Amino acid sequence: MLIVGLTGGIASGKSLVTRVLRDLGAHIIDADKIVHDLLGPGQDACREVVGHFGKEIQLPDGSIDRRKLGDIIFNHPEERAWLNQCIHPRVFEAYNHQVRHLRERQPDAIVILDAALLIETGYHKHMDKLIVVYADQKAQMKRLMERDRFTLEQAMARISSQMPLDEKRKYADYVIENTGTREATEQQTREVFAKLKAESGRRE
Repeated sequence: MLIVGLTGGIASGKSLVTRVLRDLGAHIIDADKIVHDLLGPGQDACREVVGHFGKEIQLPDGSIDRRKLGDIIFNHPEERAWLNQCIHPRVFEAYNHQVRHLRERQPDAIVILDAALLIETGYHKHMDKLIVVYADQKAQMKRLMERDRFTLEQAMARISSQMPLDEKRKYADYVIENTGTREATEQQTREVFAKLKAESGRRE
């Protein structure tokens, strides 16, 4: 089994890359989906987060309004640190649980952990290989404002809360440059997957 971390910045194009990798046969574990499940109604993490931030961050169904929560944590570093300490250990526990089950069923799988804060948490050290998806900041801003309807200030707060992509790429075994056409990004992704397959074959 080859464990590969996939990271980048917000709105850098990780979704496109993971879609191609999934189509090529990689098993994707999405950290953001794990967080979404953890913050669902009735979950321990959800109760803990509501207890800390107050009921005004809840939606009518009892789940967390992630946009409201985002506006708090991306403007208050101490609150972001609290949330990370609450959520990240649970995310990696869920990830490890999935990997253990997968190892029993598909011991030769290529597993991709898609996580925006993989390097910031230090968890990239647990990966066999690391892919960084790179986009320039202007493109990130444009995507956030068009896709998520963020204001300039909201988009900037989210981007500046993460390690700069120029810094992240220094940790990468592979960099996928999402700075041109969609087709160019897909082609780079296919080339990286071919290298991962070769690496996985050498380890068997």
